[in-house]
Amino acid sequence: MKYKIDYSLYLVTDRDVLKGRDLILSVEAAILGGVTLIQLREKDISSLEFYNIAVKVKELTDKYSIPLIINDRVDVAIAIDAAGVHLGQSDFPCDVARKIMGTNKIVGISTGTLAEAILAEKQGADYVGVGAVFPTGTKLDAEVVSINVLKDIKQAIKIPVVAIGGINEKNYNLLKNTGIDGIAIISAILGKDNIKEAAEVFL
Repeated sequence: MKYKIDYSLYLVTDRDVLKGRDLILSVEAAILGGVTLIQLREKDISSLEFYNIAVKVKELTDKYSIPLIINDRVDVAIAIDAAGVHLGQSDFPCDVARKIMGTNKIVGISTGTLAEAILAEKQGADYVGVGAVFPTGTKLDAEVVSINVLKDIKQAIKIPVVAIGGINEKNYNLLKNTGIDGIAIISAILGKDNIKEAAEVFL
C-alpha cells in the first residue's frame, strides 16, 4: 500500500506512558484525534513479541490508511510490509537500510546536528527526526537541539524535517516559525487521560 505521507502530527508509541492501557485502542484514539503517521517503538522485548504487536498495529493503521513506521527494526518492517523504518545514529546505516528496504519504502533517520542531517539526506533518507528540541522524559540521554539549529537543518536540506523530544501542548507553538514539516509526540498524547482530545490540541 503506497501512502501520501503527511508528517505534520507524528505519533511515536511508548507503552510505558500508557499506564497499562491497551496499545491498539490508544493508537486508534490518537488516529481519531488526527495523528497522520505512527511509529511503533518497542524496547526490551523479543523479536517475536515485536512482530506480533506490529502485525496488530498494522491492521489498525491500514484500516485508517495511516502509514506505519517501525523503529530500529528493518527485519520487522519488512516482515509486516510497513510503510518504512526509523533509525537512530547507532542503528543500521541509512544507505544499507535503503538497499534492504528498496526505493518504495520510507527510511527516516534521527539526527541531532546539521552534519548528521546533511549526511542522512545524502545517504537516501526520506525525512529526518531532529531532537530532542526540548528536555524529554522518554529519552533521558538525548541532547537538546536548539531552535536555531532546527531552523538551520530545515534550510540546509530538501527532505522533510520532523521535530521530536519533549514537545507538549505548552511549548509546541515555539516551533511554529521554524518551517519544519511536523512534530513527533509521545507522552503529550499517549500519556493523557483523553488521548483523542490530546491529539486534537496539536492540530
